[in-house]
Amino acid sequence: MIHSVYSEKDVFLRELISNASDALDKLRLEAYQDKDLEADASDLHIELRPDPEAHTLTIADNGIGMGRDEVVDLIGTLAKSGTGELKRKLEAAKQAKEQGASAELIGQFGIGFYSAFMVADHVVLVTRKAGEDTATRWESEGHGTYTVTDLAGDQVPAQHGTAITLHLRAADGDDSLHDYASEHVLRTVVRRYSDFIAFPIRLVLPAAKDGETTEADDAAPSGPETLNSMQALWARPKDEVSAEEYADFYRHTSHAFDEPLETIAVRAEGTFEYQALLFIPTMPPFDMFYRNTKPGPALYVKRVFIMDHCEALLPPYLRFITGVVDAQDLSLNVSREILQNDRHLVMIRKRLVKRVLQTITAMRENEREKYDTFWTAFGAVLKEGLLDDQDNRETLLKASSFASTFSADGTTGLAEYVSRMPEAQDVIYYAAGESRRQLESSPHLEAFAAKGFEVLLLTDQVDELWTTGAEFDGKRFVSVAKGEADLGGDAPEAEGFESLTAWLAKTLEDKVSGVRLTSRLTSSPACLVGGEFDLSPQLEQMYRASGQEVPRTRRTLELNPDNALVLALREKVGDGEPADDLQDAAEILYGTAVLAEGGAVDDPAEFAAVLARQLARNLG
Repeated sequence: MIHSVYSEKDVFLRELISNASDALDKLRLEAYQDKDLEADASDLHIELRPDPEAHTLTIADNGIGMGRDEVVDLIGTLAKSGTGELKRKLEAAKQAKEQGASAELIGQFGIGFYSAFMVADHVVLVTRKAGEDTATRWESEGHGTYTVTDLAGDQVPAQHGTAITLHLRAADGDDSLHDYASEHVLRTVVRRYSDFIAFPIRLVLPAAKDGETTEADDAAPSGPETLNSMQALWARPKDEVSAEEYADFYRHTSHAFDEPLETIAVRAEGTFEYQALLFIPTMPPFDMFYRNTKPGPALYVKRVFIMDHCEALLPPYLRFITGVVDAQDLSLNVSREILQNDRHLVMIRKRLVKRVLQTITAMRENEREKYDTFWTAFGAVLKEGLLDDQDNRETLLKASSFASTFSADGTTGLAEYVSRMPEAQDVIYYAAGESRRQLESSPHLEAFAAKGFEVLLLTDQVDELWTTGAEFDGKRFVSVAKGEADLGGDAPEAEGFESLTAWLAKTLEDKVSGVRLTSRLTSSPACLVGGEFDLSPQLEQMYRASGQEVPRTRRTLELNPDNALVLALREKVGDGEPADDLQDAAEILYGTAVLAEGGAVDDPAEFAAVLARQLARNLG
């Protein structure tokens, strides 16, 4: 059953250390409540005693210990949780206002002891309860039976507590079974799973025989070595932790080399409790846009490591956030490797998202240089939330910045944009494309720039998606490349251009949905405009790149009635010029409109041939 519950054999040490930590907590609580208890709580600790020669590992603590009946009840009965029973008693005491210590110190884990049989074929437990003179020995080979023996006299350990000796199986790399009598392996496993346990975990090596050396004689200090840092920075007040300590912890947990741009410390108390220490990096991780990236902070329960990347704690658009979340009570499965559906988890996620967005917004308002560094690195990712997180869209819009025609190199916020809008303007204009340089030279912006209308320049792929139907401060987002332009002036007179627009619509009927005059242009001869709800060319390309075939959208060709080329073409059509000559001119007019907005013609070779023919006529 144990082999079917756990996916990694290393977690046996996490389970046994957690049980030992619980025993130390129980002793500390008992000593607080019973002043006459004969127990030494001055140096509570856990010891790991590997013996490579005997191929054993002993995990010992000087905690509360167990009596014979408790051994039979707790160890002999699978999944019976002594700490769970104690917690229920503490909760009852709390309700009666008779509690003398905090219940949050007590863990609540059940079958972890039996994980030892993943790595051992024989387990021996010797325990002496604090305040008692007798001890109990429990042993089993994991085949469904066990032996319990009462110890007395010289057999009784000198100190209260529990010692579990594992007779280890032979290491097997193919089965991910490591040599747990190796001090290197023990250091690695403790650092990964139990680094922040509140009690020292000490490595006690066997004394070397004459003429022999141990694995770490040259490097190890004399005496027992403490393996865990016990530095759970998230449990300390922020004003007691230095920036250097936070930076070291950030690099330790995220395996990064940069400095944290911002540190977010969260402490929640009430119906459920948790602590979090989150970091906004200075530089984006190399795998931020990889499909198999595993986002999310590390999850701990009472300082015990549960998983590296808990995706349920933060949404994908905050995947650049690193750190830890330490919850007091979450619904885990029996192996503590899988989260159950838990309303506490949902609430933690909501509060963490709110806190992160508040931090980014405050950074934007008060520390603009730091915010600009953040936005350059993570702005494109944060804007994914404008599409996915409807509950926080307004907050995300306030925290976001955009390039704009207002400034040649800076960015602007939407509140600033709205404050600069002319009285006659009631929408937020934007242009979407591949680069700022391309957008600034787009013919779609000509009349907007001439009339002083500010336009947002959106260059991230996600911008094509979230702007659809979006609003800020009651004002819709409107693309300058869609719909008819309403810039407050008179519409161009169509008189005299009817023949030209009708002829172009027929000649280019397989490419455009119609032809009309526009006030959108001031210098360019023509541009292509989509319908308000049409897919843009960039969005069509994005869908096709992802394997989704979408029908090609035919857009409207808009003409500048004051442009010399359009006027000349009108005259040619009215004079009845040869059809071939005008056909090529129509194709060139359409192709240049596509190229001017940064698009690509469907058949570049054919367009080049048409252009060459027209040049030959003009030069001939």
